[in-house]
Amino acid sequence: MSLSFVSTPDAPAAVGPYNQAVKAGNLLFVSGSLGINPATGKLVDGGLEAQTKQALKNLKTVIEAGGGAIDKVVKTTVFLADMNDFAAMNAIYAEFFGGHKPSRSAVQVARLPLDGRFEIECIVRCVRVWR
Repeated sequence: MSLSFVSTPDAPAAVGPYNQAVKAGNLLFVSGSLGINPATGKLVDGGLEAQTKQALKNLKTVIEAGGGAIDKVVKTTVFLADMNDFAAMNAIYAEFFGGHKPSRSAVQVARLPLDGRFEIECIVRCVRVWR
């Protein structure tokens, strides 16, 4: 099975030596998504809520660029700068995914890139297999 790399200018560029996503067979592994405005390369203003919404928007953009869809997300991992933000993040997350409920882990970390408040990564099952 070969690997395909996903990159779209409609989502923020990687802030390190990695790809926005990697496709392996019918699985898409999406790298961590922060609340960065793709046009400016900076975190959006507005704290946790604004960053969570922007990160989820960026995540969706990369998923779609990789041939996936939100309702095919199998697993997410959420990283929070402060676990006290869990309830606010969870409400935005629930609205974003709607009735689809992928498995999830959520952890507090010592620090996120660019001093973000929220980051999310995911694994998606795609119908289309790239070779």
